[in-house]
Amino acid sequence: MQTIRLGSPSFPPLLAQIPDPPDELWVRGDLSICLKPAIAVVGARAASRNGLAMAAAIAGDLARAGVVVVSGLARGIDSAAHAGALAAGGLTVAVLGTGIDVVYPAEHRELSERIALSGLLVTEFSPGAPPEVFHFPRRNRIISGLSRAVVVIEAAERSGSLITARLAADQGRDVMVVPGPVLGGRNRGAHALIRDGAKLVESAVDILQELGLDQSLARRSPEGEGGELVEFTVDDIAKQLKLGPGEALARLLEWELTGEIQRIGSGRFVRSRGKV
Repeated sequence: MQTIRLGSPSFPPLLAQIPDPPDELWVRGDLSICLKPAIAVVGARAASRNGLAMAAAIAGDLARAGVVVVSGLARGIDSAAHAGALAAGGLTVAVLGTGIDVVYPAEHRELSERIALSGLLVTEFSPGAPPEVFHFPRRNRIISGLSRAVVVIEAAERSGSLITARLAADQGRDVMVVPGPVLGGRNRGAHALIRDGAKLVESAVDILQELGLDQSLARRSPEGEGGELVEFTVDDIAKQLKLGPGEALARLLEWELTGEIQRIGSGRFVRSRGKV
């Protein structure tokens, strides 16, 4: 654990540029990670299975492309993003709304330790600081401040992720949204961001394209049987298996997580072992 003051050569340079940077940061892990390109992945705490799978898949693909995944260690999309980046052997930064020695929620203690070992934990709150409600909007400005862009996956009308998105826009960062089903209102806030000008993205490749970053390591297209690529969409699978679009997407996400198919961007997938 160490402290870094604003103005120090080791203070994260991107964060120092925001209108209200923290005067001091408490950190655990490798601070040099903040010199690499970073993208925040945030969203609902009460996320759907599809949302969690999407967050893990996108974070993993970003990590494979050499991008640092930033999030807030919260339940739901945040923890899925951290886990997805770690599972891909990549780097992730968790920005805390507590002191550096306080894990919230408590069930993320193991995840927190894994991040500290190979990534970075960071907070502006002094050791011992509890998870006060007013801490989290302040934490959110650091999540966006460390990142070149913020990607929102599932956000209802009053989601805290919308605060992060607004802060990102104020800081001159790109705001991107992964769209989702309209039923239930789980994506109402996220879709409102799209109406307000946020970029619609469906994959890590889309995100990297928007930012002009190298995509060569993000979801290399595998070869199908006989060395031939087999490309398909959600609609193709829905028609082939006689499923609704939502069920087809859920099936594809399950296959994606098991490595049997891979997403190549813009809603397209490829297979390598004939599962689909």
